[in-house]
Amino acid sequence: MFQKILPILQWLPNYKKEDFSGDLTAGLTVGIMLIPQGMAYAMIAGLPPVFGLYAALMPQIIYAFMGTSRQLAVGPVAMDSLLVAVGLGALSLSGMDTYIAMAVFLALFMGAIQLLLGVVRMGFLVRFLSKPVISGFTSGAAIIIGLSQLKHLLGFEITRSNQVHLLLANAFKNIHLTNGYALGIGISSIVLIQIIKKLNTKYDKRFPAALVLVFVGVVVVSFFELYASGVQIVGKVPSGLPSFQVPKIPLERLSELAPIAITLALIAFMEAISVAKAVAEKHPEYELDPNQELRALGTANMVGAFFQSYPTTGGFSRTAINEQAGAKTGIAPLISAGVVGLTLLFLTPLFYYLPNAVLAAIIMVAVFGLIDFSYPRSLYKTQKDEFVLLLLTFIITITVGITAGILSGVLLSLLILLYRISMPHIAVVVRIKNSNSFKEVDRFAGLMEPQDRILVLRMDAPLFFGNTAVFKTTLSQNIQQKGTALQWVVLSMEAMSYIDSSGLHLLKQLIEDLQKKELNLLFSGASAPITELLHTSGIVALLGEENIFSETHEAETYAAKKSNHTLPF
Repeated sequence: MFQKILPILQWLPNYKKEDFSGDLTAGLTVGIMLIPQGMAYAMIAGLPPVFGLYAALMPQIIYAFMGTSRQLAVGPVAMDSLLVAVGLGALSLSGMDTYIAMAVFLALFMGAIQLLLGVVRMGFLVRFLSKPVISGFTSGAAIIIGLSQLKHLLGFEITRSNQVHLLLANAFKNIHLTNGYALGIGISSIVLIQIIKKLNTKYDKRFPAALVLVFVGVVVVSFFELYASGVQIVGKVPSGLPSFQVPKIPLERLSELAPIAITLALIAFMEAISVAKAVAEKHPEYELDPNQELRALGTANMVGAFFQSYPTTGGFSRTAINEQAGAKTGIAPLISAGVVGLTLLFLTPLFYYLPNAVLAAIIMVAVFGLIDFSYPRSLYKTQKDEFVLLLLTFIITITVGITAGILSGVLLSLLILLYRISMPHIAVVVRIKNSNSFKEVDRFAGLMEPQDRILVLRMDAPLFFGNTAVFKTTLSQNIQQKGTALQWVVLSMEAMSYIDSSGLHLLKQLIEDLQKKELNLLFSGASAPITELLHTSGIVALLGEENIFSETHEAETYAAKKSNHTLPF
């Protein structure tokens, strides 16, 4: 029980010493990244910079204990920060203190919603995030997040946007303002990261490229005083740990904040679980539990709110860096939290001269590594409809926005699913000679001549309101094709997993219609739940229990004997 609530109890007793080096490197790297990132994201949310560091502290500690992903890096993210700013900006709030109180309460509110969804096991929502949707969304989000770092790479301010074309247009509009020193630092950092990565692969090492870059960047900028030439640096980081405070619950504004909190809760979960699933595919040693992820993220946000954190979730760039740097367990986020905590207490001067261009290079290399080219190529060859789903999700993500991308992808997945089950595969099947196996006539016509007096029809889908018309039409067409010689119709239910009320009503109609045409109807291969449903709905009583068979070959043999027809086997 406790292991399910606190997954850390599952992996910590079996923790391997050789994993610590990867966890240490990843934890330090992500922890260092969180310092400037957290402050920047807090400013996006309209909050003082220090609140980004508060959001980078307690939530990831809680997630380390409760999360099922070993690489997901929880903390402030750009998308949630934008949602906070947009949501609270629409309210009439007086003063910064009220704004801060609302932002902190949003973390508590959305966390409570996520926790509730996890408790009632609503994690199944993640099943609608198919692999094509995740791949398209991940690639699109990676491009947006990567290009958002252009302002640090080029050395001038670029108007933020979640739309790639606007982001690039904003960048090229002021390209003449490019700072050569910042661009040189950024490009050199990217090249150095790639060189170290190749050397690590060649010699099977885990040399911490990001940490080396941070150290070199600080030394170069401070020694040559490049900050005087316009190179943007992290600058002064406020000090002091967040104090424990009970969030103020604005009862009079709950109705206004509820839509924002619900949107944040769902989008944050989708963001976290999509990137967690993308990374988990590389790590078969553990499995994600969507319900526990909801509970972990919800608890992290709720506890974080008591330590002045605003809404958080799993971040794309930090998770990518965490995984690439060698994170193996939840020890990595604990180390990251320790870095943030120590920085708030003692180490802020060390990062003063850290150039933003170095951090931009680290983020860009990491997130562009999430772009998958091989999977779309394979889909194009094998599953054209899923390739289109991936492509549309990708295009919507980069042109409309990250939120629209993931939501559109889920909606398109559902539409494709509905289309598939509304156009089910229905086949006329015949028995293979000298066996009890039935195969489709169109594919095995040479092995067995179809019987004129017996029609065996198999439907490979649930029978529900969306496909009853198709099923009825297909059955009628095949009955007409058989002509006047037809005496028996066998409906094989082996692949029919569910029948709704519309489907049951159709079956009753079929029984009555076929009886009027003096055609005999048999059911075969129904599963236990389907058989029970046929009993409780009165269909068995209407059809007759003697006309229901557990195997299709039994039904066909029965029909052949009743029609005095000898089967050729």
